[in-house]
Amino acid sequence: MTDAVPTQTLDETLAELVEEFDLLGDWEGRIEYVIDLGKGLSPLPEHARVEANKVPGCAAQVWLSSHRAEGRLFFDADSDSALSKGNIALLLKLYSGRTPAEILAFDARAALDRLGLPSALTRQRANGLNSMVGRIREAAAEA
Repeated sequence: MTDAVPTQTLDETLAELVEEFDLLGDWEGRIEYVIDLGKGLSPLPEHARVEANKVPGCAAQVWLSSHRAEGRLFFDADSDSALSKGNIALLLKLYSGRTPAEILAFDARAALDRLGLPSALTRQRANGLNSMVGRIREAAAEA
């Protein structure tokens, strides 16, 4: 991801995603949309593909790195699975470029439930999605 500061609040970004998901209708279309989001991620540099950046608890390998600039957290991520890559891209769309306080104040579980994403995933993939959110929140708490 680039170090672009979001122009919308987290709630506005979520509302836009909810609207997009509603337009897609069935879960097949929604999952395809999530996978397409993953295709838009910038490649993660090799130096960031280290054990310390791996997200535990995911069905696939997922790497998530963060850096801070001007009081905001920016995330880069990748996965060896198209669906996991899409899930992390969706989370980066919500979280990257936010302040730690914004990230910690946002109820990710309620947001993902609003999108209906956890119910569309297998238990293992839903657990992985929660692990990704947990890693993002850890980065915010440490910042």
